[in-house]
Amino acid sequence: MEIAGLIVIVLVASILQTSTGFGFSIIAAPFLLLIFEPAEAIQINLILSLVISIVLIRKISKDIDVGVLKRLIAGSLAGLPIGIVIFLFIDIEKLKLIVSLIILVLTVMLIFRFKISQNKRRDLGAGGLSGVLTISMGMPGPPLLLYFSGTAVLKAKLRGTTLAFYLFIYFMSLLIQTVFTGTNKITWISSGLALPLVFIGLFLGQILFKRIDQNTFRIVIYCLLIFTGIYLFVDSLILN
Repeated sequence: MEIAGLIVIVLVASILQTSTGFGFSIIAAPFLLLIFEPAEAIQINLILSLVISIVLIRKISKDIDVGVLKRLIAGSLAGLPIGIVIFLFIDIEKLKLIVSLIILVLTVMLIFRFKISQNKRRDLGAGGLSGVLTISMGMPGPPLLLYFSGTAVLKAKLRGTTLAFYLFIYFMSLLIQTVFTGTNKITWISSGLALPLVFIGLFLGQILFKRIDQNTFRIVIYCLLIFTGIYLFVDSLILN
């Protein structure tokens, strides 16, 4: 059952990650928590997401906004220590509840065309929040997704910049996670078993990305956010 669940989660999430730039962590992290212990689930997510970022980085390098990328990284450096403290000392169910409410409220704001003007300070803030959520829950996507969707950044630029940022944030989060919480064989064996599915998802996701226009891309983003917010909310209140 665990293997079957891992197969479905990784395949679907890797397709969405490649086609949208956000899907893997948003879809995989909550569902991996149903199968594995929190540290295992987050580290598996980080390992597989890091592989995806490494594979895709050369193909999307021309779309990276270097200035925004630097500010995201700088902001995340402040968020990472906060995130590991949250993971170590705060009940993860409370964190999931808070995140779910934030995602749902802000998604409604985006659906009603709430706009966020992009500036350097907000780039730093988005990077900081992403750093907090990456190391505490393995989910860097929601803050960037909400921020860049509100600023109406073109999907190619959005995808390229965020994937480049993920390459940094996933590596740093995995390193800090293993130092502070340790790791085990289950994490690495499960990640190894999932790798072939990641590559299948990458191939299918590239095909899907070429066929998604800007409006469809925006709808996919909203659906991902609503799904994630509702799932985290229900999971934190009812399933546990």
